Amino acid sequence: MNTLTVGARTLELDKDGYLADLNDWSAEVAHALAAAEALELTPAHWEILALLRQFYAEFQLSPATRPLIKYTALKLGPEKGNSLHLNKLFNGTPAKLAAKLAGLPRPTNCL
Repeated sequence: MNTLTVGARTLELDKDGYLADLNDWSAEVAHALAAAEALELTPAHWEILALLRQFYAEFQLSPATRPLIKYTALKLGPEKGNSLHLNKLFNGTPAKLAAKLAGLPRPTNCL
Protein backbone atom coordinates (compact mmCIF):
# COMPACT_ATOMS: atom_id res chain seq x y z
CA MET A 1 0.00 0.00 0.00
CA ASN A 2 1.21 3.51 -0.82
CA THR A 3 1.31 6.38 1.65
CA LEU A 4 1.09 10.17 1.56
CA THR A 5 2.71 12.32 4.22
CA VAL A 6 0.83 15.49 5.09
CA GLY A 7 2.37 17.47 7.91
CA ALA A 8 2.96 15.00 10.74
CA ARG A 9 0.40 12.51 9.41
CA THR A 10 1.06 9.53 7.14
CA LEU A 11 -2.05 8.53 5.22
CA GLU A 12 -2.65 5.23 3.46
CA LEU A 13 -3.43 5.25 -0.25
CA ASP A 14 -4.75 2.40 -2.38
CA LYS A 15 -2.80 1.00 -5.33
CA ASP A 16 -4.13 3.81 -7.59
CA GLY A 17 -3.25 6.62 -5.19
CA TYR A 18 -6.74 7.24 -3.77
CA LEU A 19 -7.22 7.73 -0.02
CA ALA A 20 -7.81 4.41 1.74
CA ASP A 21 -9.89 6.19 4.41
CA LEU A 22 -12.20 8.90 3.05
CA ASN A 23 -12.27 10.51 6.51
CA ASP A 24 -8.59 11.43 6.11
CA TRP A 25 -9.45 14.09 3.51
CA SER A 26 -8.87 17.79 4.16
CA ALA A 27 -7.86 20.82 2.11
CA GLU A 28 -4.25 20.15 3.14
CA VAL A 29 -4.55 16.56 1.89
CA ALA A 30 -6.06 17.78 -1.39
CA HIS A 31 -3.08 20.11 -1.90
CA ALA A 32 -0.64 17.22 -1.21
CA LEU A 33 -2.48 14.91 -3.64
CA ALA A 34 -2.51 17.67 -6.27
CA ALA A 35 1.21 18.30 -5.79
CA ALA A 36 1.85 14.60 -6.41
CA GLU A 37 0.03 15.07 -9.74
CA ALA A 38 2.03 18.26 -10.50
CA LEU A 39 -1.17 20.30 -10.25
CA GLU A 40 -1.72 23.63 -8.50
CA LEU A 41 -5.25 23.93 -7.14
CA THR A 42 -7.08 27.12 -8.12
CA PRO A 43 -10.51 28.40 -7.06
CA ALA A 44 -11.91 26.73 -10.21
CA HIS A 45 -10.53 23.37 -9.02
CA TRP A 46 -11.95 23.86 -5.52
CA GLU A 47 -15.37 24.60 -6.98
CA ILE A 48 -15.39 21.22 -8.74
CA LEU A 49 -13.94 19.37 -5.73
CA ALA A 50 -16.69 20.77 -3.50
CA LEU A 51 -19.28 19.80 -6.10
CA LEU A 52 -17.88 16.25 -6.27
CA ARG A 53 -18.02 15.89 -2.51
CA GLN A 54 -21.64 17.10 -2.65
CA PHE A 55 -22.39 14.51 -5.37
CA TYR A 56 -20.79 11.77 -3.25
CA ALA A 57 -22.79 12.81 -0.16
CA GLU A 58 -25.98 12.68 -2.22
CA PHE A 59 -25.41 9.46 -4.19
CA GLN A 60 -22.63 7.57 -2.26
CA LEU A 61 -20.55 7.14 -5.39
CA SER A 62 -17.97 8.97 -7.45
CA PRO A 63 -19.38 9.98 -10.83
CA ALA A 64 -17.85 8.91 -14.11
CA THR A 65 -17.10 11.68 -16.61
CA ARG A 66 -20.55 11.97 -18.22
CA PRO A 67 -22.53 12.22 -14.96
CA LEU A 68 -19.87 14.61 -13.62
CA ILE A 69 -20.34 16.89 -16.63
CA LYS A 70 -24.15 16.77 -16.31
CA TYR A 71 -24.09 17.42 -12.56
CA THR A 72 -21.62 20.30 -12.99
CA ALA A 73 -23.79 21.85 -15.72
CA LEU A 74 -26.86 21.48 -13.51
CA LYS A 75 -25.22 23.10 -10.47
CA LEU A 76 -22.76 25.59 -12.02
CA GLY A 77 -24.11 26.20 -15.52
CA PRO A 78 -23.11 25.04 -19.00
CA GLU A 79 -19.99 27.23 -19.17
CA LYS A 80 -18.44 25.08 -16.41
CA GLY A 81 -20.37 21.86 -16.99
CA ASN A 82 -18.66 20.79 -20.18
CA SER A 83 -15.87 18.39 -21.03
CA LEU A 84 -13.52 21.10 -22.34
CA HIS A 85 -13.55 23.03 -19.04
CA LEU A 86 -13.21 19.91 -16.86
CA ASN A 87 -10.51 18.32 -19.04
CA LYS A 88 -8.51 21.55 -18.91
CA LEU A 89 -8.71 21.68 -15.11
CA PHE A 90 -7.93 18.00 -14.54
CA ASN A 91 -5.41 17.12 -17.24
CA GLY A 92 -7.82 15.25 -19.50
CA THR A 93 -9.03 12.82 -16.79
CA PRO A 94 -11.61 14.85 -14.86
CA ALA A 95 -13.62 12.06 -13.23
CA LYS A 96 -10.61 10.08 -11.98
CA LEU A 97 -8.30 12.92 -10.98
CA ALA A 98 -11.01 15.13 -9.46
CA ALA A 99 -12.33 12.21 -7.40
CA LYS A 100 -8.80 11.48 -6.15
CA LEU A 101 -8.20 15.12 -5.18
CA ALA A 102 -11.64 15.33 -3.52
CA GLY A 103 -10.72 12.34 -1.34
CA LEU A 104 -13.33 10.10 -2.94
CA PRO A 105 -13.09 6.53 -4.27
CA ARG A 106 -12.12 5.93 -7.88
CA PRO A 107 -15.20 6.07 -10.13
CA THR A 108 -16.14 2.43 -10.74
CA ASN A 109 -16.61 2.66 -14.51
CA CYS A 110 -13.44 4.64 -15.31
CA LEU A 111 -10.54 2.72 -16.80
